Amino acid sequence: MSIYSVILLIVLFLISMLFIYIIRKIAKSQLRSFFLANIVLLFILCFSVFLGSILSKRLNIAPIYFDYFSYIGSCFLPISLFYTANVFLKTKVKFEKWHVLLFIVPILSLLVLWTNDFHHLFYQNYSIYINETTFGSFFYVYEIYTYALLVVDIVLLLRFPIKNAGFFSSQSILILIGSIVPIFINILGALGIVPMTIYVTPICFAVSIFCFAIAIFKFKFLSATPIAMQRVVDRMSDSFLVINEDDIITDFNNTFLKTFDLKDENVRNVDFLKFVSYQDLENIDVNFLKSVLEQCKTTENTIVVKREMQIKDKYFNVEASGIFSKNAFLGTLILLKDVTQHMNDMKTIQNNQNMLMERERLASLGQLIGGIAHNLKTPIMSISGAAEGLNDLIKEYELSVGDPEVTVDDHHAIAKDMKDWIEKIRSYTEYMSDVITAVKGQAVTMSEEQAVSFTLDELVKRVNILMRHELKNALITLNIQMKTEPNTVLKGNINSLVQVINNMISNAIQVYKGEPNKDINLILEQSGKNIIISVQDFGKGLPEEVQDKLFKEMITTKGKNGTGLGLFMSYSTIRAHFNGNITFETEKGKGTIFHIILPM
Repeated sequence: MSIYSVILLIVLFLISMLFIYIIRKIAKSQLRSFFLANIVLLFILCFSVFLGSILSKRLNIAPIYFDYFSYIGSCFLPISLFYTANVFLKTKVKFEKWHVLLFIVPILSLLVLWTNDFHHLFYQNYSIYINETTFGSFFYVYEIYTYALLVVDIVLLLRFPIKNAGFFSSQSILILIGSIVPIFINILGALGIVPMTIYVTPICFAVSIFCFAIAIFKFKFLSATPIAMQRVVDRMSDSFLVINEDDIITDFNNTFLKTFDLKDENVRNVDFLKFVSYQDLENIDVNFLKSVLEQCKTTENTIVVKREMQIKDKYFNVEASGIFSKNAFLGTLILLKDVTQHMNDMKTIQNNQNMLMERERLASLGQLIGGIAHNLKTPIMSISGAAEGLNDLIKEYELSVGDPEVTVDDHHAIAKDMKDWIEKIRSYTEYMSDVITAVKGQAVTMSEEQAVSFTLDELVKRVNILMRHELKNALITLNIQMKTEPNTVLKGNINSLVQVINNMISNAIQVYKGEPNKDINLILEQSGKNIIISVQDFGKGLPEEVQDKLFKEMITTKGKNGTGLGLFMSYSTIRAHFNGNITFETEKGKGTIFHIILPM
């Protein structure tokens, strides 16, 4: 057995191992199919030449007859490489009508070769040594076509890795070596520069395939993912998976592996739905994911799972997109956006907001208690005085019993005085009842709010009762201007509305910064089907930077003494509970007026 035969035998063994490895380890794809076709054609080429090297002399068979079979591989291998290059470039290709033209020269070459004994258009004189061979005219047609197609293959194979990873990337160099070796050696042999036998060509093509094989094993050539792009996606903060048309996981980034503490072999080439089931991930509906994958096969629109999925101790927003090329479905991209920090921030904001609301509630409670003390102190003192008056009348009446000087008119006078004192006590208790009702309404929690019907007169009465103490202490006059019917009925939670109006009056009081003898107007009027309640102060007006942010965020003009929560919550309350709105007008140096617009 010659040295060429030994080399060819080794090549055949390695080709077989490569074929088995790809079948077992590489996920099904169009790129894998064409690469397997390359290996099969190379095997035909090498095996035919190997048989010729060991059987030609022993069986006395002309070597050209073994070439009849080896040229099946030689003719179609450039075409197979052409499709491989296109799939590598475009991920997926469709067979088009013009592709038929690619097969014309290879098929004619085989027919001319197989009938060479009759016309010698392929070989005029055949020898296993290239420099001793005399070629026919059609051989040069075959050679030109083959080399031209191989050059196209090289350009296509190099285009993507050079563009994304650079000319001197490992992937580009391997592809370049694998593509140039057979062309360069065959050209040297055809020109007679280097003595060469027919055994060299299959060995050269084997070098090409093995270069591509190294790219498969080391640089994941068949994943169709350029090196530079892979480095970029591996550094993404979000996890992603690529699933082919059969729902097999074909690609992912390192972020995904690190996030879920997985290894490459646990994920690659695994059925996605089985993978999800095996991982036993929390809050994941497998049937729902299956429906999402089916939907991705019919639309290029991104499908957003509108809920935060909790997986282990993290939260994710899930997006799925179909991958299409010229309307051909290639697979699905699943993106897992880590929103754990966002969720934690939202919880922190919620906790801080609850703290601010609690501070505001406590401040309002302190103001409410002060109002209670003031509003109840006067009637209680009056009732106490009335009780003393009644006590004096009782003593006077007891002394008059049996006194001949006390007339019937005197008895009626004493009784009238008692009735007067009782009427005063009754009016004081009614006032106290109103105060208690108003205070009780403001003390209920928001979760206990109920929509009821109430009149504007009742609304003003409650506001007046609750704000009287604060207005008196600030020496501010509240001018109530009722420009519509006091008995006009509104429906909603009167307690929330009172709190909103009180907050605006309190803000108006603070506008004067302690200056006494100022006015605040509370105006109630009807405009169309709306009731407008306005609170007007005559201060300096709102700064422009405050005007732009009012109602959009918590902003205050009180510096460290305010949170801006009161007006922000007032706006939210009117919008949510009354389907109304709050607007304002302000003028520098003349004051501000807030309008609460309520639909009737």
